[in-house]
Amino acid sequence: MITDDERRQLLAIARDAIACSLGNRPIPDPSSCAGRLAEPGGAFVTIRTDGQLRGCIGYIESPLPLAKVVAEVAVKSARQDPRFPPLSSGELEEAALEVSVLSPLQPVKDIGDIRIGVHGLLLEHGLHRGLLLPQVALEYGWDAEEFLENTCRKAGLKEHAWKDPGARLFMFTAEVCNEEHTHS
Repeated sequence: MITDDERRQLLAIARDAIACSLGNRPIPDPSSCAGRLAEPGGAFVTIRTDGQLRGCIGYIESPLPLAKVVAEVAVKSARQDPRFPPLSSGELEEAALEVSVLSPLQPVKDIGDIRIGVHGLLLEHGLHRGLLLPQVALEYGWDAEEFLENTCRKAGLKEHAWKDPGARLFMFTAEVCNEEHTHS
């Protein structure tokens, strides 16, 4: 479990890393962090501006300390998400950040085990791979079948590809750290 203090630290690390990157300054080394932030782990950083997705990149698993992972993926979300142009400094001022710390992957044995809002999904099929965080299904009001279909689409596959014997389906949970970022 991530403590409230660690949640605040992760959000600060993400915002600081993006600000430094956009300002062409060196990104601070968060290696002095302790507790859960010093342990290896996977995480995603989601950036929203005006309530709309503006970037989301992460590592499913990593041998790096969680604090370092968050700093790296925050910068990638801001500058390298291929769906969006790089974030500007002005946009960062108004952006809301969200850090999702992932649990280890577990194979899905029965789709009935997938709990909307609790589990995220990862589908692998050949060279295709798609991942959706647990909060995405809630955000769009999907049921388990729609969640599976959209995970397939994210992987660049047909919507029922999860039924293919060659498909590998995993679930995970995420501890989500939200930044209710408002400026006046």
